Amino acid sequence: MGNKILVFGGKGQLGQCLRSVSKNDDLVFFSSAEANICNKEQIESLFNKYKPEVIINCAAYTAVDKAEDEAAVATALNTTGPALLAELCRQFDVLIIHISTDFVFEGTITGLLNEDEVTKPTGIYGKTKLDGERAIQEVWNKHIIIRTSWLYSEYANNFVKTMLRLAQDRDELNIVADQVGTPTYAMDLASAILAIIDNTDHKYGLYHYSNEGVASWYDFAHAIFELSNKKLHLKPIKTIDFPTKARRPAYSVLDKTKIKKQFQLSIPHWRESLKVCLIRLNELGR
Repeated sequence: MGNKILVFGGKGQLGQCLRSVSKNDDLVFFSSAEANICNKEQIESLFNKYKPEVIINCAAYTAVDKAEDEAAVATALNTTGPALLAELCRQFDVLIIHISTDFVFEGTITGLLNEDEVTKPTGIYGKTKLDGERAIQEVWNKHIIIRTSWLYSEYANNFVKTMLRLAQDRDELNIVADQVGTPTYAMDLASAILAIIDNTDHKYGLYHYSNEGVASWYDFAHAIFELSNKKLHLKPIKTIDFPTKARRPAYSVLDKTKIKKQFQLSIPHWRESLKVCLIRLNELGR
């Protein structure tokens, strides 16, 4: 890595994981409070100051249900901001690495979803993220867009930490069993992003990344408690029994063939990475 690499959304889950796995002083992290990706003057001043070679955009509006009521805010962070970053990257000749989501899919197709699969988001969150992808693609060719799914880690709020918290005062939980995807350890994704940057042969474009394997939320919760030796009774329920404002994809297992082949990545199975995360959470006392 040569010049500075600017990370936007540095206080979020993936931003904190990038900070944790990086052994490189060239990464400069900005929280959303320190660098608003919708503020062109503010971001342009950072480009002028640091002369980055790469930027990583982890900033996003990720409150899936709240987005249904806050479409303008979600659009600003997930579509307008990424478009602005892409414009500045074109102006300064900078590679943009942007993180997207499996929510761009409707989730009705069972089978591994590759990058060419038809997109059809069912809610505001997925729609604004897809619009953000398209805005970047239209503005600047030096982009790497990575769709991922079911992110968790030691940091921020996520499913693993929520399950462990609920286990402290519950002995029974209802968990949705008919939504299928792949849990993704954000530390693994962070390591993959840094490996991609280190790869001198940047093949620009759209990629999918998650851990290997397939699970329902019920399977995921079961593994969390099994591996952390917690005794809870889990009751599998249907999505219809747990209504949410935004509809989730019923099936969104991503095909990682392209990213593995292009960047020679070895991706762990989700259960193996979950073990690592649970050990680290235990060491941190979380």
